[in-house]
Amino acid sequence: MIEDKNQQRTQLSDLGEFGLIEHLTKNFKIKQTSTIKSIGDDAAILDFKNKKVVVTTDLLVESVHFDLSYVPLKHLGYKAVVVNLSDVYAMNATATQVTVSIAVSNRFPLEALEDLYAGIETAANIYNIDVVGGDTTSSTTGLLISITAIGEVENDVEVYRSGANPSDLLVVTGDLGGAYMGLQVLEREKEVYKVNSNNQPDLEPYSYIIERQLKPEARKDIVKLLKDLELKPTAMIDISDGLSSEILHICKQSKVGCDIYEEKIPLDPQVISTCEEFNIDSTTVALNGGEDYELLFTISQDDYSKIKANPNFSIIGHIKEEGAGTHLVTRADTRIPIKAQGWKNFNA
Repeated sequence: MIEDKNQQRTQLSDLGEFGLIEHLTKNFKIKQTSTIKSIGDDAAILDFKNKKVVVTTDLLVESVHFDLSYVPLKHLGYKAVVVNLSDVYAMNATATQVTVSIAVSNRFPLEALEDLYAGIETAANIYNIDVVGGDTTSSTTGLLISITAIGEVENDVEVYRSGANPSDLLVVTGDLGGAYMGLQVLEREKEVYKVNSNNQPDLEPYSYIIERQLKPEARKDIVKLLKDLELKPTAMIDISDGLSSEILHICKQSKVGCDIYEEKIPLDPQVISTCEEFNIDSTTVALNGGEDYELLFTISQDDYSKIKANPNFSIIGHIKEEGAGTHLVTRADTRIPIKAQGWKNFNA
């Protein structure tokens, strides 16, 4: 993390744990009627009345999930919230609250954490959620962020990974591969900077894919769109670990097979051009890159008319019987077994 020598630095020890929590959370406002009690007591109290509650949690670790040499802390706070909300939307649910816990080393002054929480506050405002609690503690290994997201869903509206049926259509939102290629650009420019710190990178040609990496958006809009279309997917998952991994999750839990078509996978022109620059196959990036936070879902063929020609959706394949296996059909009409090669924790 590059520091400004003239920047004010307030030691965290000057505030103490409870003073730090009060300082960082003083600007959070309550927006959800389901939030009865928020920050300031032993626990939050939420009231969802007759709805089902959705809960998910995620942990981000410095040097494993993010690199502060090129990730601004405000962007990190924003992204940490968004990646959790994406899991809520993947259940066809509405996100309503989050809790935020951090472990931080003494190399971070108060001002750095203010930036982190400014990003969290921005995400809370944009996605209309309440920050209702969390924890702070010290760390000897850098920065760790753990966020739990809570949501609500009407009875019989929730969607699992396990409901896909043979002949269902496979649908994906948005485009894929941008986040991974944005990371490749940032990593390349980091290495250039190490060699010559006076060399300022021109990132303008990569603005879209860098934003996909540093400031992704969760597809809250898709949950509303599906409701407006009176369309309930048979299975759904968010694309965090790569398209191939997510397809295999749906197929395994639904006990089905699938065919996806290479030519149908949606790619942004900036992804294609950057893949050519890096001499990387764009289909491989789309299948295995991860961190796109789009939604992958299956629908009955009877619902095809509800999504055809809608620019938010791309039909990339269809579900088959389990015994048919899971395959990518290439542009050359070759069938290749799909393997999960996206993000894997604990790999050497």
